[in-house]
Amino acid sequence: MPDPALANACAQVSVAQSGVPVVKAFFDAPTFTVTYVVHDGETRRAAVIDSVLTYDPAAGRTGHQAADPVIAYVEEQGLTVDWHLETHAHADHLSAAPYLQQKLGGKIAIGAHICEVQQTFGSLFNAGADFQRDGSDFDHLWADGDQFMIGNLAVTVLHVPGHTPACVAYVIGDAAFVGDTMFMPDYGTARADFPGGDARTLFRSLRRLLELPPETRLFLCHDYLPEGRDHYVWETTVAEQRRANIHAHDGVSEDDFVAMREARDATLAMPRLILPSVQVNMRAGHMPPPDDNGVTYLKIPVNQL
Repeated sequence: MPDPALANACAQVSVAQSGVPVVKAFFDAPTFTVTYVVHDGETRRAAVIDSVLTYDPAAGRTGHQAADPVIAYVEEQGLTVDWHLETHAHADHLSAAPYLQQKLGGKIAIGAHICEVQQTFGSLFNAGADFQRDGSDFDHLWADGDQFMIGNLAVTVLHVPGHTPACVAYVIGDAAFVGDTMFMPDYGTARADFPGGDARTLFRSLRRLLELPPETRLFLCHDYLPEGRDHYVWETTVAEQRRANIHAHDGVSEDDFVAMREARDATLAMPRLILPSVQVNMRAGHMPPPDDNGVTYLKIPVNQL
């Protein structure tokens, strides 16, 4: 079946010799998360991808230790931030997009299927009628195949569900920012057992991404330092993933992947910050509205996950 969005992304990578983005990574060790600032070297226009708000679950206190270095870099480089891009509603860290937007400007955007996530988790957290489940907390929602510009850099959005229903990848010039869909080849692929996740769908999304040109640079949202490696890394290529990804290299069948993924997921604990993260990230990084005493509360649904 023709895939025009993927065809556009492939063509974009192939002609990106004069449109290679400048990529700066910021690794947050407590959540193993990588935030990226991506900019066009000619126009200095930029996007921030998958930012992190520091959160202490024991104290219920937020901080900006992970986000302030992003601001410092943007200011030092003289960049103008047009977008705060989320690859999905993260379950392992809180988004700093509203804080960065306040400091740097720009619009907050995510895939259009966030509405499905909002329906599911809005019910789980009993968010009430004041929580809109239509994506309107975000400034913009992307559909599969949407294209836009960061300065002179062409961007194509690919819907890559499976880890969550709303996962998207951003193909920017010759680089793809793939969120949690896959990790470094020696660690494999994302789990697919969260509400709305599906291992078979994830496999098809992986294969779609791996149809990008072999030289496409892949930037990942996390690295968990598997046994046998002593340093964190988060950049690879399509060719390397197809050759060596331990879960999804060329030759792995869909049925074998699904069996592996479902068996592995059954052994995994829930992420440490899933409950605070999702109820904030489904609101585009905003906290729930305060109670009548002026205090904001995060809920913990008991025996529900």
